[in-house]
Amino acid sequence: MAINIKYRLSQEHTHCRWDHSIAPLVKVAPGEVVELETKEASSGQIVPGCSVDILSNLDFSVIHPLTGPVEIEGAQPGDVLEVEVLDIRVKEWGWTAIIPGFNLLADEFPEPYLNVWELHGDHAYFKPNIRIPLEPFCGVMGVAPAEPGSLDTIPPRLNGGNIDIKQLVKGSKLFLPVLYPGALFSLGDTHGAQGDGEVCGTAIEGPMLVMVRFDLHKGVSIPELQYTTPGSAVEKANKKGYYVTTGHSPDLFVAAQKATRHMIDHLSKNYGLTRPEAFALCSVTVDLRVSEIVDAPNWLISAFLPLDIFE
Repeated sequence: MAINIKYRLSQEHTHCRWDHSIAPLVKVAPGEVVELETKEASSGQIVPGCSVDILSNLDFSVIHPLTGPVEIEGAQPGDVLEVEVLDIRVKEWGWTAIIPGFNLLADEFPEPYLNVWELHGDHAYFKPNIRIPLEPFCGVMGVAPAEPGSLDTIPPRLNGGNIDIKQLVKGSKLFLPVLYPGALFSLGDTHGAQGDGEVCGTAIEGPMLVMVRFDLHKGVSIPELQYTTPGSAVEKANKKGYYVTTGHSPDLFVAAQKATRHMIDHLSKNYGLTRPEAFALCSVTVDLRVSEIVDAPNWLISAFLPLDIFE
């Protein structure tokens, strides 16, 4: 059945801060559909064919260009905005990078690394025998904050923001507390594939087309972002199972570092990858999970590597 798209927003009009003074591009009624074209996360600084040297001079002030805002008619603080993801379509390329100082193991990876991917609809090759299934989603989705002023987009916040929830694929519904009249919703930082944790700091970053339907729940309060998801089709299709490394510590962050470090060692030893390649591969396909958080003094993180990616 054809979907009636009310507006199509191009990537020519983006912003890269959370600020309720940014004027909306369009105003829609609950139930209406908008298609938003996104830029990739560097806002055009990284392009196919560019050198790894670009990473040493990235302008972080333009990182996370967001398409929007979209004003939702009747939205007021105390309401809940529902955003249904109807479709996400990748374009032809994307990139994954290790940016010095901006990852889970920053002290161990001081040198920049860049991989520019060719995306082939539903998959991309990291190496000739390593095939990554694509399952696109938006890394950043959110509404305008209540407080005046400008906030950067790097961390997740009460308004949503840089949430990097890989389960927000086509068919998902995102529920956000409305914090400012009109909600003023924006999205961006679209990812072709990502492991839970995005450990090297980037996923497969690329420009995309995102179709969403807005709805409004009046007078229904939620404390923070909530969502429904149909689940990962990629995970359901994985037939070979997983290789899993673990890390324990009284600090969950340290446990996550250990589990990731052990997975990098495994990939380097058994698949002939350099350590930067292994770290980047972890970021786009390895899922970090909290396996145990009640048996003091140590907690346990597991890192799940899907074996189907190896042809």
